[in-house]
Amino acid sequence: MGFQAISQKIDVATVLKRYALSGEALQRKQQRDNELTNILSGKDSRFLVIIGPCSAHDEEAVMEYARRLQEVQERLKDKLLIIPRVYTNKPRTNGDGYKGLLHQPNATGNVNLIKGIDAVRRIHYRVITETGLTTADEMLYPENLELVKDLLSYVAIGARSVEDQNHRFVASGIDQPVGMKNPTSGHLNVMFHSIYAAQQSHEFIYNNQEVKTTSNPYAHAILRGGLDNYGKNIPNYHYENLLDVKNEYDKLELINPFVIIDTNHDNSGKQFKEQVRIIQEVLNNRQWNTDLQPLVRGFMIESFLEEGRQEMTGQVFGQSITDPCLGWKETEELLTYIASFS
Repeated sequence: MGFQAISQKIDVATVLKRYALSGEALQRKQQRDNELTNILSGKDSRFLVIIGPCSAHDEEAVMEYARRLQEVQERLKDKLLIIPRVYTNKPRTNGDGYKGLLHQPNATGNVNLIKGIDAVRRIHYRVITETGLTTADEMLYPENLELVKDLLSYVAIGARSVEDQNHRFVASGIDQPVGMKNPTSGHLNVMFHSIYAAQQSHEFIYNNQEVKTTSNPYAHAILRGGLDNYGKNIPNYHYENLLDVKNEYDKLELINPFVIIDTNHDNSGKQFKEQVRIIQEVLNNRQWNTDLQPLVRGFMIESFLEEGRQEMTGQVFGQSITDPCLGWKETEELLTYIASFS
């Protein structure tokens, strides 16, 4: 038992100097960050779409995907704010399998987290500087957020982390809006407890010092479905679910109420093509009940260049090695469809 140091101590200040934003790229990020908070606060009525592969395992494929997204963003800029999912950490229930770019900068290579840090910063930096889009990532390890905090516009907290007190406390102090997913059980009260906690100020030990956070007024809900006691999917994007979430927001009087529908995971049962139908249903329900329109204005979609998935040893450029995703043709059509409701 015990810990064995296998690298030198990481100097965070040195890490942050590599791939640091400046000039036009920094101004572009600040502009998009402002657009994002205006959407979450209701000042901007556009839809928020966080979209991309389940995991960002191939830098060049992610860049090609981001370049295509940028063209769609420009065409639909009056209707949508598109933020690429560049997820570099993957949660693993039993610890097995591909854990993301941070662990394995080469998906079929050895674990090397020091090189992984550089790979994570580089991919986020390249998306911003080469396409003008800003990125989203998942806060799987709260302490690692310090290594990439200057490059992210949006942070998600996943179903397995949303009950963790450290995630909630860190979320209350970071600069990015934070989306809180409901847990795998589907219990909405857990998600709302997490949102409430992130919207408060807290004092705790972080990075070896006592800190006090300011609170995060842009913490909000992500509905991703859940599982019953027998492992059966229980979606939570239906009309009645949206009303329940609206009622809970009204009751708790949380700041900046906002809902994102995660269209894959337990909402689709990982049947990736169902994402299209799910979005169609949600948009139609918003049309039916206009009280939902200010609240339900976000989608989280799993999409890549090629549809489906492959094994880690696969050679298909732009195809997921984790959860299956929509392909590009369906993605472009779906984004255009969402924009037609804005």
